[in-house]
Amino acid sequence: MVVGVNGVGKTTTIGKLAHAFKEEGRSVVLGAADTFRAAAVDQLRIWSERVGVPLVQQGMGADPAAVAFDTVQSAKSKGADVVIIDTAGRLHNKVGLMNELTKVRNVMRKVIPDAPHEVLLVLDASTGQNAIEQARQFTKATDVTALALTKLDGTAKGGVAIGISEQFGVPIKYLGVGEGMTHLQVFDKRAFVEALFKG
Repeated sequence: MVVGVNGVGKTTTIGKLAHAFKEEGRSVVLGAADTFRAAAVDQLRIWSERVGVPLVQQGMGADPAAVAFDTVQSAKSKGADVVIIDTAGRLHNKVGLMNELTKVRNVMRKVIPDAPHEVLLVLDASTGQNAIEQARQFTKATDVTALALTKLDGTAKGGVAIGISEQFGVPIKYLGVGEGMTHLQVFDKRAFVEALFKG
């Protein structure tokens, strides 16, 4: 399950992840549970076509939990290796929307009791201190297990992520370093710290 506020690069990260898993020889199914934003389903559909993986969708305004349930059920029946669920760009200060994330998670557990196996919080490296508040709210709403840091191709260094990782006890797993399908890196702490301190 991929979570984060609008505009951080969740859908792009999902596309890159799907590509990386497919390159490893795994079968992937995407779920368009961001039914809150008109362009979100279309954006995910474009990525599913580019990568060549199936997409489960019900369109804008559908119940996100129902989409997540259908996606996990469909993937299980097909014997897929990986399911990636996109969620709406929750405004982290809107309690109702955050409660919906919990509902999405709980509904997946009706199909696979320990799902989701990972909750990836996507943060924009350029947002600084605001990212800390986002992490605080998302870790309250759901069991965030890993962080993905996006937009590291610009001037932002993303040093705030180290503080977030330490404060909330959540490891950084991926770095988004560009818009392309292959522009996702597995986090390397030594390389990251060296890059932070390079003038």
